[in-house]
Amino acid sequence: MVIPAAASGRIEVKAVSRTFINHEGDRIHALDKVDLTVESGEFLSLLGPSGCGKSTLLRLVAGLDTAYEGSIAVDGVPVTKPGAERGLVFQDPNLFPWLSVRRNIQLGLEARQVLKEKKDEVDDYIQLVGLKGFEKTFPHQLSGGMAQRAAIARALINHPKVLLLDEPLGALDAFTRMAMQDEILRIWTERRTTAVLVTHDIDEAIYMSDRIVILSPRPGRIQKVLTIDLPRPRRRNDPEFLKIRSGILETLHFAEEEPILAYNL
Repeated sequence: MVIPAAASGRIEVKAVSRTFINHEGDRIHALDKVDLTVESGEFLSLLGPSGCGKSTLLRLVAGLDTAYEGSIAVDGVPVTKPGAERGLVFQDPNLFPWLSVRRNIQLGLEARQVLKEKKDEVDDYIQLVGLKGFEKTFPHQLSGGMAQRAAIARALINHPKVLLLDEPLGALDAFTRMAMQDEILRIWTERRTTAVLVTHDIDEAIYMSDRIVILSPRPGRIQKVLTIDLPRPRRRNDPEFLKIRSGILETLHFAEEEPILAYNL
């Protein structure tokens, strides 16, 4: 398998605020003057209570929403629309049910009209995410974890500088979720693409991240930034791991509307 080395992007978010009107006509202040820099090759998690603006911020970085105040740039280039240099993986894999695993993964190459010259890379990425042998399988025949592997490969095949992960493991059972965490980390270690993960799971954030950004309840502001200095691979029952988890729970004050998850170790 020969996959070109990944370029990684530096994300700069400066004084970003986002306000919108919901279906009931209420004015919602989602984010308030967020300043954040994600260094090239870093794995950063956004953690906080439901509704604090984590996914909103990710969508802004992805270029799916541009109605905000402030500025967002990747490697100094302003984000004004979606782009292949920013891969996005949602909680739902969003695979096309009538297409095979191979066809789903190569969609990005088809859209960019480069499939002919890059066709060999499809097999490389299928192998990278552990789906060799399932190339002709359709989405309804896949487990949840396998479907997410296909979604990750589809995002990576465009060689993005930034990989944006919006709770991609939230719908999986606990054991599959932990296995997929290891898979994502393995791929990230090989590729070193800059990664930003939105999660409600404290253990997941500690286990995977170089840094964790904790957002306050709406409007989302950066409440705390933690650097996770634990060696990799990390042990979930490490006393230092548990100490970090305890500190995060204290920071959150249990004020979330939706439970912040922590495994019982």
